[in-house]
Amino acid sequence: MDVSGLFIEPDGARGRALARQPVTLRNLSWVRRNWVSNLDNLRLDDETLAIEEALQFKLDGGMTFVDVGSIGLGRDPIGLQRVARATGLHVVMGCGYYVADCHPRDMDTRSEEAIEEEIVRDLTVGVGATGVRAGIIGEVGCSWPLAKNERKVLRAAARAQRRTGVAISIHTGRHEASPLEILEVLAGAGADLGRVVMGHLDRTWPEMDNLRKLTRAGCYLAFDTFGQETWAYPLAPLDRLTDEQRVDVILLLAKYGLLDRILVSHDVGFKHRLASYGGSGYSHLLTTVVPQMRRKGLTEDQIRTLLVENPARVLPLA
Repeated sequence: MDVSGLFIEPDGARGRALARQPVTLRNLSWVRRNWVSNLDNLRLDDETLAIEEALQFKLDGGMTFVDVGSIGLGRDPIGLQRVARATGLHVVMGCGYYVADCHPRDMDTRSEEAIEEEIVRDLTVGVGATGVRAGIIGEVGCSWPLAKNERKVLRAAARAQRRTGVAISIHTGRHEASPLEILEVLAGAGADLGRVVMGHLDRTWPEMDNLRKLTRAGCYLAFDTFGQETWAYPLAPLDRLTDEQRVDVILLLAKYGLLDRILVSHDVGFKHRLASYGGSGYSHLLTTVVPQMRRKGLTEDQIRTLLVENPARVLPLA
């Protein structure tokens, strides 16, 4: 991954110096508080390290990665293929476009139809000349409010979904009203809302009524920032949930009968989130969160629903 398009230049000489240092134990505390202001932290470009981190996930019981590194996030199809082959893990690759700040410079001139065709080709033929095919549309990047080109990508994604039957994964904007705005665009473009994953809902917590509106439309609710218990969020003035609170929310939704519409994951997209750099790593759900779920009262069948049955229902081509 390469999310350097999100880079925020820090103030002051010391901050600017830290922004261009490699991530080490010496500066890790600063990086954790300013994680979009260190260029090295925004790049996951060490393939050997990626294999080591992914292999630990397999050793801890994991079987499948969904890598929603769409265009604008440094997607590397051949690199993902090599990680899959080296580890024996299933890797599902994403396609489409991330947020407007990371779009190509000529995005204004690209038509909705051209973007649709590109997505369909990535899914059915492969990315460029690699022959490596995507298995999900996303994450489709959305800001708050939606940018003009983000609306165009959403409509193109809906059209491509109708032709291919794949799920759409959404990076929602940093506002509680963002998911409903996105839902309106997708519905207007004819998307299969029962195969839409509305992401980052544990980052920007919508009210329960809005969550129920999403599930009534058919959407999956993604609580996908497990392990992110940062005490500073530099991109917006947001209060972050702890993992225990995320589990409490899932328990509450389970009481409403919504467990079969919930997906969980980590959103590991920065060096400081890797286990090798002191982060929670890819195994966090399996080694830390599942015991929390058991302690708080989720049954083995409910845990299997979250980690196995729900992903197995949303990922196949329909």
